[in-house]
Amino acid sequence: MATQISNRDRLFTLLGTIITQFALGSVYTWSLFNSQLADKLSEPVSRVAFSFGILSLALAVASSLSGKLQERFGVRKVTICSGLLLGASLLLTAHASNLILLYVFAGLLVGFADGTGYLMTLSNCVKLFPERKGLVSACAIGAYGLGSLGFKYINMYFLTNTGLENTFNTWGVIAMVMVILGGLMMKDAPKQEQQNTAETPVRDYTLAEAMKCSQFWMLALVFLTVCMSGLYVIGVAKDIGESYVHLPMAIAATSVAIIAVANLSGRLVLGVLSDSISRIKVIAIALFICLIGVCALLFAHQSTVSFYFAVACIAFSFGGTITVFPSLISDFFGLNNLTKNYGLIYLGFGIGSIVGSIVASLFGGFAATFYLMLGLLVISFVIALTIKLPGSPQDNLPAQPIMA
Repeated sequence: MATQISNRDRLFTLLGTIITQFALGSVYTWSLFNSQLADKLSEPVSRVAFSFGILSLALAVASSLSGKLQERFGVRKVTICSGLLLGASLLLTAHASNLILLYVFAGLLVGFADGTGYLMTLSNCVKLFPERKGLVSACAIGAYGLGSLGFKYINMYFLTNTGLENTFNTWGVIAMVMVILGGLMMKDAPKQEQQNTAETPVRDYTLAEAMKCSQFWMLALVFLTVCMSGLYVIGVAKDIGESYVHLPMAIAATSVAIIAVANLSGRLVLGVLSDSISRIKVIAIALFICLIGVCALLFAHQSTVSFYFAVACIAFSFGGTITVFPSLISDFFGLNNLTKNYGLIYLGFGIGSIVGSIVASLFGGFAATFYLMLGLLVISFVIALTIKLPGSPQDNLPAQPIMA
C-alpha cells in the first residue's frame, strides 16, 4: 500500500512549492543587468548576455539530475541546498571581476541551483495531487512566471537606488530565504499505487524503459519545438519588432509586457483545461496556436497588430505547454519516476534556448529560425494528433487525464 500523507501536509507542500517557484523564477529578470555588467566588465553586451544561455543549459541539466538527488536526500534537504547555492551564487556574481567568473557564477552555479529546485519541487507537488495535476502545475509554474514579474520591480528598485553589487546581494538574500522557507514546508510525495484502468498506463516506466518507447522521443521533440519557439521569440521580441517588423523602439518594447501576460495566461488557462480534457489534446491546441503565431510572422502583412498577435500566440503556447507537460509525461509513463523521465525531456528547454539563435546567426536573420519553427511545429502537431499511450491494448487509446 502507498504511504498516506495528510491533507494538511499536501497543502503546506503546495504552498511551499509556490513560494519556492516564485523565488526561482527571479532568474528571468537577468536582462535587467546586462548593460550594467557590460560597463563594469568592459565587455560587449552580447558576451555578457551569453551568461543567460549558459544559465538555461545548466538549469536544464540540473533538472534532469534532480530526481536522483531527491531519492537520496529527500525534497526538503535538496530544496534547502538549492536555496543556499542560489543565494551564494548571486552573492559571488556581485563580485565577478571578469567574463569567465560571470559565466561560472551567474551561468553555471545559478543555473544549477535554479534547475535543481525547479523540476524536483514541481514534480513532487504534482505527485501529491494526482487528481488535480493540471491545476497544481498551473499554480506552481504560474508562480515561477510571476516570480520574474515580481522580482523585476524588486531588482529595478534596488538597481536604481543602491547600485549593481548591492542589488545582487539583496536579490541573493531574498531568494535564498524564500527557497529555504518553501523547502521547510515540503514533504516527499509517497510512492503512488498504479491503477490498472483503461485511462492510465498499466505500470510506471523507469527512465530506461521509457527511453525504449517511441512515444518518449516524439514527446521530447514536441517539447523541444515549443521551447525553441517560445524562448527564441521571448528573448528577442523587441529586436524582432524593430528590425523585422520595422516598428519604433517604444512600440516594439511593449511586446515584453504582452508576452508576460500571454505567457501567464497560457499557464493558467491550459493548465486548468488539462484537468478536464485529454492533455495531449491540450498540447495540440497549444501547438496550433503557436503555429498561427509563426505564420503571422512569416506570411501576414507586418504591422503593430500582427506583431503583437504573433508574439502573444507564441508566448501563450509556450507557457501552457511547459505547464501541462509534467502531467502529460506522468499520463504516458507513470507518476513514480516523473522527475527522472521529465528531467531528460526537459533538456530540450536548454537546447531550445540556444538553437534558434544559432540558426539565425548561421543563416542570416530571423526568417530562417521562423521557417525552422514552422516545420517543427507542423511535425509536432501531427504527433500530438496521432500519438498513443505506450504499452499493450492501451496503444489504441489517446492519452487521457487521470481523474479523481
